[in-house]
Amino acid sequence: MTHSLPLSLERQAVVNCCGLGSSLSKSTVRDGHNPAAIFKSHPIKHSCCCCCCYCLMVACLFPFNFFVPFCSLTNISPNFIHHHSSFVSQAFVEEQNKLTMPYLEQCSVRPQFHQRLTELYDYQKYSCPYKRGKRYFYFHNKGLQNQSVLYVQDSLDAPATVFFDPNELSEDGTVALKMGRLSEECEYFAYGLSSSGSDWVTVHFMKADDLTKLPDVLERVKFSCLAWTHDAKGVFYNCYPPQEGKTDGTETTSNINQKLYYHVMGTKQSEDILVAEFPEHPKWHSSVTISDDGRYAVLSITEGCEPVNQLWYCDLQQLPDGIKGLLPWVKLVDNFNAQYSYITNEGTVFTFHSNLDAPRYCLINIDIQKPDRKHWTTLIPQHDKDVLGSVSCVNQHHLLVNYLHDVKDILQVYELSTGKHVRDLPLDVGTVGGLSCKKKHSEFFYKFTSFTTPGIIYHCDLSEPNAEPRVFREVEVKGIKQEEYQTSQVFYPSKDGTKIPMFLVHAKGLVKDGTHPVFLYGYGVQLLWILAVANIRGGGEYGLTWHKAGTLGNKQNCFDDFQCAAEYLIQENYTTASRIAINGASNGGLLVAACVNQRPDLFGCAVAEVGVMDMLKFHKFTIGHAWTTDYGCSDDPEQYKWLIKYSPLHNLPPPPYSGPPYPAVLLLTADHDDRVVPLHTLKYCAALQHGVGSSPGQRQPLMVRVDTRSGHGAGKPTAKAILEDTHIFSFIAETLGLSWKE
Repeated sequence: MTHSLPLSLERQAVVNCCGLGSSLSKSTVRDGHNPAAIFKSHPIKHSCCCCCCYCLMVACLFPFNFFVPFCSLTNISPNFIHHHSSFVSQAFVEEQNKLTMPYLEQCSVRPQFHQRLTELYDYQKYSCPYKRGKRYFYFHNKGLQNQSVLYVQDSLDAPATVFFDPNELSEDGTVALKMGRLSEECEYFAYGLSSSGSDWVTVHFMKADDLTKLPDVLERVKFSCLAWTHDAKGVFYNCYPPQEGKTDGTETTSNINQKLYYHVMGTKQSEDILVAEFPEHPKWHSSVTISDDGRYAVLSITEGCEPVNQLWYCDLQQLPDGIKGLLPWVKLVDNFNAQYSYITNEGTVFTFHSNLDAPRYCLINIDIQKPDRKHWTTLIPQHDKDVLGSVSCVNQHHLLVNYLHDVKDILQVYELSTGKHVRDLPLDVGTVGGLSCKKKHSEFFYKFTSFTTPGIIYHCDLSEPNAEPRVFREVEVKGIKQEEYQTSQVFYPSKDGTKIPMFLVHAKGLVKDGTHPVFLYGYGVQLLWILAVANIRGGGEYGLTWHKAGTLGNKQNCFDDFQCAAEYLIQENYTTASRIAINGASNGGLLVAACVNQRPDLFGCAVAEVGVMDMLKFHKFTIGHAWTTDYGCSDDPEQYKWLIKYSPLHNLPPPPYSGPPYPAVLLLTADHDDRVVPLHTLKYCAALQHGVGSSPGQRQPLMVRVDTRSGHGAGKPTAKAILEDTHIFSFIAETLGLSWKE
């Protein structure tokens, strides 16, 4: 997510093309903070280009031989520090890195990992093209470039030239293109840059024809929209008031009182026009979408990560003097009872993607001249089983509709005027991503990926007779033989009997003898040995009901689903507990830590990245207050009871500890992570080492690594991504006792 305040770690090989204009998939089913299970619990999608490369890469690296692992024991008293930039915590970080890095660097298979990972990252990566004006734009990474480069071409057959290259902004690739929007007719390009992985963005502008950089600059931007009015006179954006102290990503100050402004081109930010503010609701966030006809500004207001929003609009044509101050917003929906995402409009009739009385989502039409709910109509009703995911308008009168059927994507074409199904588009078992289209254009692009397909971009022009999607570009990864792998889907019972879907990917001919190493990943994309992807509750695989079954007071279901997935793999003789490594990032870091606390006997190794570890205080830092809709808040006595039961920090045993040994644990965080601030990991590490590390029976290492000039994950340069993966895989191999075998 972008301005919708995610917890998610986005380790994308190619910058999402939706930064080039109106969203490519204008409506997606929200997943909240889906705590992924085995490898990843897909919220509504289950793979991407870089995912598939991970899914295949490690199978090419192994098998391993087994030996007795080297053991490291740490026992460091906890420093419960809430301001991680303090002198004490800095010293703690330095000492921890001095302990961890030599261990990682001496891992016997580290050189082989680093070399092979570098080889496997080195492939051509492309986004779907996006048409703006008469030109086409797309992102391309030649392989090992730290940041993907934005290219432009006059036609699909014309030579491409560099439009914007983020790699020129820093030597180490730590300045990233976080967001970007081209004006409607491609006059200007607004682009937001972030440094060292921080969520803070500085927005710059340039002319799209001759690439001249303009003096306009917008600061204090975070979780923001960028929406051009169609006359290209200016852009809507969000920013926060000035705050005391630093705003470089190392602070923990709570992000509140976000406001919506309109920036007029050629003026200073101090002259920007305040168009919406909510002083009585400091935690509200807003986002503007300009309607396809350019007439309306559609305002979505949220208070957290729950898939609900208020819906306001303003008729820009009814402003005789233009945008001069607070806009006369009309409140179409003034409550937080459901979600409404703008798809398109025909005059005053607006089409929204919604979960109103439809947990699997539907499309509704609202005539703003008849705003009473009794006049609302259903364009496409909720499906009996499948989840209506992304929806986009194309070719003036068609809708591209993406359904999710048992975690497998279906892409269909519907009539906008009637909601009638027109046709299915051919699709293998996998995921549709990067859908690129506009209502006024007849052509569209989409990328198909699966566990064994790194990426195929399709192009289709509906103005052509008997239009069929054709392969526009196909990703190839050297050394990968897709035919050597197989994918299957199983359904296993969780603790309460709920059937949980899980994908298994492994080499063909695998013998289930209980010896195979398994890498279980939560919320992200990576693979080792056998890939098992459990679609646990808390995501959007089966709609809103499935999501709510893993949030708030039902959060334990996520951990049960994850643990039962591991037990299933053991019971089915794929592996043993000592050969299971689990890895999760962000909300998945919480998942990993909670499961290790609850079942230390079930895993051999655990790697938790940028995890939410302090469930009693997370809401006090940066954007954490937005997550209370998923987790609850310890300020509420009833919700405190939920949180204290599984909070990773508060469920670590105190010394002296005499319980079952913990698996090897590697914690990863970053000094500029202002999404899930480092103090979560630092406090958990100190308490883990102080408590579990006090046990004479704890022979596996309990370690933390704090990266520098790095954040929560988005925009991470390729070099850092390779190094981080090298750390993770080397640690797993070393602690599970695995050696390299060519």
